[in-house]
Amino acid sequence: MPDVPIRPRRSALFMPGSNARAIEKARALHCDVVILDLEDAVAPDAKADARARVLASLAAGGFGHRERVVRVNGLDTPWGHADLVAAATSGAEAVLVPKVESGDMVRRVAAVLADAGAPDALALWVMVETPRAMLDVRDVASAHPRLGALVMGTSDLAKDLHARQSRGREALVTGLGLSLLAARAHGLVALDGVHADIADAEGLEAACRQGAILGFDGKTLVHPSQIDAANRAFGPEPGEVDRARRIIAAHAAAMAAGRGVTMVDGRMIEALHVAEARRLVATADAIAAAEGRSTDAAGVPT
Repeated sequence: MPDVPIRPRRSALFMPGSNARAIEKARALHCDVVILDLEDAVAPDAKADARARVLASLAAGGFGHRERVVRVNGLDTPWGHADLVAAATSGAEAVLVPKVESGDMVRRVAAVLADAGAPDALALWVMVETPRAMLDVRDVASAHPRLGALVMGTSDLAKDLHARQSRGREALVTGLGLSLLAARAHGLVALDGVHADIADAEGLEAACRQGAILGFDGKTLVHPSQIDAANRAFGPEPGEVDRARRIIAAHAAAMAAGRGVTMVDGRMIEALHVAEARRLVATADAIAAAEGRSTDAAGVPT
């Protein structure tokens, strides 16, 4: 499985590509990812104008550490091909394609990007949001080297499942698990779906906690007010970082003494725990670096 470079993606905020004021606001928000949306957030008669506005905003820059992603319309829509061609050399770091259901769809999109002159560094992110996508998500995840992330479309998935809403998202757990397994098996980023009820702060916190417990890297968001909850849930806690540093140090000392295992806080520590500890520390350091600060030994910002 290839290694995915550590980069914070705790909060990925959708911003309407047709809304110049929202795009300008995104330059100052403390989200990790800005998704400039040409799909659901844009009316059909505004698609072309939104595309031009997004291209101009990317050319202007000013997004700082925030990862810039363009969500295009599907390739089978009247706007999808032109969106992909425009996004290919737009300066975005990734292109997000909706409603991907097969590896063949991934390869078709990748071919359009290549023909349009997309640089190798441009990542392809895909949304998996239908029952068919859940059943074929392994095929999707392994389809092309340009693929960088699977993004859950939980609202569409719930609709197609005829699922009832619940705080525990029981109807979605199977799809979430299948997608996360496929992402991890192929070294991809995995982002949880949106919590559409902006006024339901308690529900948002619960969904973020659940996504983090399952193992997702972050959550897609529909409003700036949701950023703090996602950043808290998907970022390492200071106590976790402190323990991770102690695990790394204790294991190094054990290895130097010729022992393969050691104890930290009464628990047996071996190589697999050290690998996760290093990932946690690298994540904390990457978050701090992106935000222009540093952390002390306990992982506390300084």
